[in-house]
Amino acid sequence: MTAIPNVMRAAVLAEPGRIRIRDLPVPEPGPEDVLVRVHRASLCGTDLKIRSGEFFAHGGPPADPFVPGHEYAGVVAAVGSTVDEFRVGDRVVTEAHRGCMRCVNCLNGAYTGCLNYGDRGKGHRALGMTVNGGFAQYALNHVSTLHRLPERISFDAGVVLTTVGTVMHAFDVLGTMLAGSRVAVLGAGPIGLLAVQVARQLGAELVALSGTREARLKIGAMYGADLLLNAHEDDVVARVRAATGGLGADVVLECSGAAPAVNDALRMTRRGGAVVLVGFFERPVTADLNQAVMNGITLHTVRGEGAGSVARAVSLAGQGRLDTERLVTHHFPLEELTEAFDTYAERRDDAIKVMLDIAEPDAPDLGEG
Repeated sequence: MTAIPNVMRAAVLAEPGRIRIRDLPVPEPGPEDVLVRVHRASLCGTDLKIRSGEFFAHGGPPADPFVPGHEYAGVVAAVGSTVDEFRVGDRVVTEAHRGCMRCVNCLNGAYTGCLNYGDRGKGHRALGMTVNGGFAQYALNHVSTLHRLPERISFDAGVVLTTVGTVMHAFDVLGTMLAGSRVAVLGAGPIGLLAVQVARQLGAELVALSGTREARLKIGAMYGADLLLNAHEDDVVARVRAATGGLGADVVLECSGAAPAVNDALRMTRRGGAVVLVGFFERPVTADLNQAVMNGITLHTVRGEGAGSVARAVSLAGQGRLDTERLVTHHFPLEELTEAFDTYAERRDDAIKVMLDIAEPDAPDLGEG
């Protein structure tokens, strides 16, 4: 095992719109902490909002220096004095949210909705959002936010399991088994494409996928989507209703974050069905809620993972039942973070998951699968 240095390279939020690379002290783990040597970290839409400052519009970012990055995987470099769940050298993937574990929401498993969100003094942490995250050579995690990666899963594939946790949680909130259900997924980004896979693994009878990019819809077909819809060309509501005998989908996951998709979701859901809002919207949305009221449609929302959903995602992947590595389209070293951000934001070369290769050049990829 490589010795832990005193200083590491890290991406630090500067003025809005800019992240710079600088040296920071390597953090020291407390009694319940695990120090992770980061090998891979990926970008998501939230990171774009963090870079622009939009994410912190309702309260400033943590004091400088603040390190973003909430999707990452690596190797345990050191453990706190009470930690016996992990050993140095273990390959791990993180989940972003650590609730306070004292409020009613956390005690019910809804720790992404922690009532003490942002209050480090009461134990809350959101890695890369309220406390330093994984765009650095080393990251500090509470022991409860880590999951051991099976040997068959590469770091690339493992990082994406954080996103799978969000999808698992979106199905969790339905409170019923998905087996035999007809599911429509709106949005063929990473979350939507993973939702197709998870719906299949949970026994959905029919899976429809709507998107705007043919290349991504083709991936959806590989992942098991029965009905592929181009949102620019097809009447997605009519097509979904036709495919379900005129009744509509039992479950609709809105993963695109596009404002018009909310009305589409309501109109393609059967009476008594459910809509789960998963995507983040850029601005307030106007929707015909009478469609929901008059038809007994239940609206759910999720924010990230919860209730152990990442652990279940790791289990599915370990059984060989998920393909997440296919979504990794680009790799950049940490020093080229600006180029990585621009590639992701502009969807250059149809970028889906853009990965940062962070481990020190002289550090072995222990157990890389």
